[in-house]
Amino acid sequence: MSKSAKEASQMTPEARYDYFVEQAKEHKTLWTLQDNDGCVMLTTDDEDCIPMWPSEEAANLWAVDDWKDCTPLAIPQDEWLERWVPGMQDDDLFVAVFPVQDDLGVVIEPFDVAQRLAPTKQQKH
Repeated sequence: MSKSAKEASQMTPEARYDYFVEQAKEHKTLWTLQDNDGCVMLTTDDEDCIPMWPSEEAANLWAVDDWKDCTPLAIPQDEWLERWVPGMQDDDLFVAVFPVQDDLGVVIEPFDVAQRLAPTKQQKH
């Protein structure tokens, strides 16, 4: 049973990460926000991050106040794995997984997210 974005946004960062992976695998799509300059970037003390959400609805929850001019951008999972992950790794960018207003969520390397999204049969034991 699918949760609403609002319900999912109440979960712990780790639970939101699991939910994000589950949704991305099911829908084969990741979501971020863009404005006229390109993708939204978030900065922690140590890392520059691109936020990713499990759905358009969840991304829209972030698009308020300073971000109200942003629009959700759907990224097909294949494109994300083939182009975004290597590009983000090259630029030392991290993923902020399913951030909500008061919490950036799990901040992780794109490669680690890609491993979670990979079909299980491809993983070596």
